[in-house]
Amino acid sequence: MNVKEALSKLQSYSKELGLDLTKAEDRFKWFLASVLFAKRISAETAKETYLYFEQEDLTSPDAILEAGWDRLVEVLDSGGYTRYDFSTATNLLGIAKTLKEKYGDLERLHAESSSPTDLERRLQEFKGVGPVGVSIFLRELRGIWEKAKPKPSPIAVATAQKIGLNLEDVERYESQLVRLNLEYCKKRRSSECPLKDNCPDKVGTKSNNRI
Repeated sequence: MNVKEALSKLQSYSKELGLDLTKAEDRFKWFLASVLFAKRISAETAKETYLYFEQEDLTSPDAILEAGWDRLVEVLDSGGYTRYDFSTATNLLGIAKTLKEKYGDLERLHAESSSPTDLERRLQEFKGVGPVGVSIFLRELRGIWEKAKPKPSPIAVATAQKIGLNLEDVERYESQLVRLNLEYCKKRRSSECPLKDNCPDKVGTKSNNRI
């Protein structure tokens, strides 16, 4: 199995969460998840917390506003998102309120954006949504939203170079490259790497063992 085939088998986070990004309602759900993933917190905690939002049916702007701050904090804490529970609850309420008042929904926001850069600017106008969150959100919407064309993240580019993937393929596999780095390279889990014999860390480990 070559590098591209191996990367193709590595799920993006949105797919792991069971989201179909061709559906408008799931695009908002992924936006919510992206806000959670963007904090300096583990991907596992972010995923677990998002699933609690799903379980409590808090995956639309209306539901978030109706829940209120105290309820949002409870759900965040249930998922282990305790480090940022207060600020994130405040930001989610602000995002939901501003989105409804200014655009109605994310689809209108995208439609009114004049370019990929303008789309990113509008998303970053929400309090608590920065460049990292926008990148996480938009990279999985390439090919779905016309103006979703974020610049590949440095992590994706560095990982592509490390595994010998052509840079022109970074955009196509960006979500998988980021996940590969966070869950395998960074944690030194080369023995479990989905690239198998194409994993450069595994090759290096074998070489070291022979010395």
